[in-house]
Amino acid sequence: MSAPSVPLPRRETNTSDLSSNHPPIWAVANTGAPAVDTPLPSKCDRHSNIREGVCCKELKGDDERSLVDPDVVRDVVIGLSDGLTVPFALTAGLSSLGESKLVVLGGVAELIAGAISMGVGGFLASQSERDHYRYLHRQTTARVLRSCSGEMEREVHAVLGPIGVDDKLSRQVAQNLLNVEVEANTMHSGINSNGTASGGDVESSGLRWSKDVGLTAFLLKFGEGMEEVPTKRLYISAFTIGMGYLLGGLIPLLPYFFIPRAHVALLWSALVTGVTLLVFGVVKTHVSGAQGGWRGYVWGAVSTLFVGGAAAAAAYGIVAALERGE
Repeated sequence: MSAPSVPLPRRETNTSDLSSNHPPIWAVANTGAPAVDTPLPSKCDRHSNIREGVCCKELKGDDERSLVDPDVVRDVVIGLSDGLTVPFALTAGLSSLGESKLVVLGGVAELIAGAISMGVGGFLASQSERDHYRYLHRQTTARVLRSCSGEMEREVHAVLGPIGVDDKLSRQVAQNLLNVEVEANTMHSGINSNGTASGGDVESSGLRWSKDVGLTAFLLKFGEGMEEVPTKRLYISAFTIGMGYLLGGLIPLLPYFFIPRAHVALLWSALVTGVTLLVFGVVKTHVSGAQGGWRGYVWGAVSTLFVGGAAAAAAYGIVAALERGE
């Protein structure tokens, strides 16, 4: 169903806006059409005649960055961290054999197997998270439909109350969300009882977004902090973790391709891995929104180097201790 058309209020002509191709936008303090409710997306003082200065949408802070999806950042960190530490420890242990060729063969075999294993693990983890959400969604929907309005009002206020929403407004929000929930479920049941709807009917009836609205979606998203994992996320997670492990594991293995003596290649491998951990820490700090400034970037680089280096050193130390014991 298309949205109803609403006439825009008249305003005085501003010669500075004649060359602009932007459509007219209501000011926040609109007095031109008091009988018409101003739609929220249309409220803006940018084109008001008395407005001066820069639009608030164009204001920039001191530390503006283009952040990456935190789920992707998490998968990249998991893949690269494991890829930089595990193959390095393995190749360091194999360096005692003396020949880089054996180290390369063992490292490549572990790298391929590890990348596949990490990718499958990421896929299964995302799948389990999605199944967990769907189970909670079914349980919460059933509980919302069978519970009284008072219980639902208390649950909504338990979420909104701590952030400053009063009891009266919480009850209004709960009642509004409950009405949407009942309407969506009634519509869904009516279509199911009449048979399978066509694609156009499903889209027009709102069934495509019925799971994302109502009291159930509110309680899960803001009460439990959970959202459904899209199906494509399963494959993105598997690919990101697997490729992160593969690329990260190639870095400590590269010197062994060019230096025949394994003991010498080990020193270069440690140096290259350390530099990579420093650069990775800086990039991770930037794209994840961590504390900025030179101190923030230095801390991100040093902490990443320390954690990754400690893990690699511990693995190498254990392997060296086992060799001496034999």
